[in-house]
Formats: sequence, C-alpha cells, structure tokens
Amino acid sequence: MPRYAITHRTEYRYNQTVSLGPHRLMLRPRESRELRLLSHKITTTPPSTISWAQDVFGNSIATAVFDAPTDRLVIDSTVSLELSSSAWPVFPIAVGAINYPFSYSAEERTDLGALLSPQYADPMGRLSSWTAGFVRSNPTDTLALLKDLNAGISGTASYEAREDEGTQAPGRTLDMGRGSCRDFAVLFVEAARLLGFGARVVSGYLFNPALQDSDTTTHAWAEVFVPGAGWISFDPTNRQMGGFNLIPVAVARDLAQAMPVSGTFIGAGSARLTVAVRVTEEQNQEPK
Repeated sequence: MPRYAITHRTEYRYNQTVSLGPHRLMLRPRESRELRLLSHKITTTPPSTISWAQDVFGNSIATAVFDAPTDRLVIDSTVSLELSSSAWPVFPIAVGAINYPFSYSAEERTDLGALLSPQYADPMGRLSSWTAGFVRSNPTDTLALLKDLNAGISGTASYEAREDEGTQAPGRTLDMGRGSCRDFAVLFVEAARLLGFGARVVSGYLFNPALQDSDTTTHAWAEVFVPGAGWISFDPTNRQMGGFNLIPVAVARDLAQAMPVSGTFIGAGSARLTVAVRVTEEQNQEPK
C-alpha cells in the first residue's frame, strides 16, 4: 500500500510587530476506507495552544491561540499516511441512477440540501448553456456525462496558477478561458448542480511523482453524489476520476469554507505570505 509524507509550511512575515488572533487550521487529512492516517503534527512559531473540533461536514478543525506578539508566524503541518485508492475504480451505481436524468430519493434530497443548489448568479444563462451542451441525449449515461463535463473544463479553459486568494466565478472562468485548480473545481461543482447533481468541493493535496522533489501548493477538486456509488471524485485540472493520488483534507459547500489557514492579526503592519507544500512517496516500507 503506498505510503506518503506531506509537509505543509505556511509563513507570514509582518513589517511590524502584531498581535495574533485565533487561527483556524484545516490541515488534517480526512480518514476513510481508502486513507489511513499514520501520524499528524502541527507546530507553530510563536508557540500556540491548539484545540480540536469538527465542522458540519466532519472536517477536523484545529484552532491555534497565541499569547506573544510577533513579526513572524510559521505554521508547520507534517503528515504520514497510507492511500489505497485504485487507479481504475469501478463504481457500483444504483440501477435507477445509471441513466441521467434520475431522481434522488426524498431522504437524499433532504440530506444533500444546499449541495444541490447553484451558488452563483447566471443572469445571461452563459453557464447554463455551456453545461447543457454536455447532455448528448435524453436519457444519457450518468457516468459518461460527468466524465465529459470533467474533461470539458480543461478543454474549455487553460490551467493558470494563481497566488491570490479566493476563486473566480464560474462564468468568469469560462469568459477568460483560464483558471486555477480552485476555479476549475468551483466551475465543475456549479455545472453539476445546474444538472441536478449533489456536488461539493474538496481541498487537499495531489501526489505528482514529477514534483515530489519540488515545493508545490494545495490542490482542489470536486465530488458528486451518485446513488449506489456514493461520493465520486472528479479532478478537472488533471481530467481524473476517482481518488487515485488525491489526498482530501476538507469537503465543503463552498471552497471558502475549506481554507487551510485563516486568521486575523491586530496591528498596523502588513503581511507577506508564502506557502510551501511537498508530497513524497515514502520508501523502504515494511512488507505487509
């Protein structure tokens, strides 16, 4: 079973001494049948008192409280885990959901709630029209439709790394023809919801063998709820379906709810942020 090590450093440098407010940290990977967390540690400079809780989505939230003023904040997260996701997953979709359109049960619709509702205005129907173009027939194969949508995003817009926070509105990503992994994930989720699917965004890490000796950043993708199969991962940035090489940390209705680090400071200073993430496959594993 592949074993991975993750280091994630977030560093703020302030041009004056500031007092730090509580910081909300979403850095602990979500354990599941396919992901076994072996160890996780968070350290901060200056030192902090850390408490843990879960949010409404079941994500692990650490809250760091600081006592001493500082001109520098460093948050280090180190993880060791095992990931057993298949590169070629088979999804046991319920008979009634094999073809689109299908109807969720009353219980599923209640529980999915806001994950069924589009989050962005589309006054000119730009996004609705683009999304409808992926429905080839009525009925059509559900999984094929979602695969086409997943591949169609990178076919419509080119990938662009962005250092600034936040995401573009889906319509803007279509109009600009470019976006980051965050923008692609939000576009996919919004389009899936317009088609009637329950969908959510995911924040976490991607293992890319070509980049394991270099610093990278966090990654974002999407999940769609399909009866029988449950939550299926779609990574439009890499045209990938399934959780292979994807390490989820947080799921949410909106990506702003899954920020790895958020917090405040009091003072006149300004902050400069740097983030460095490294995901490596651990070697010399003991035989099972």
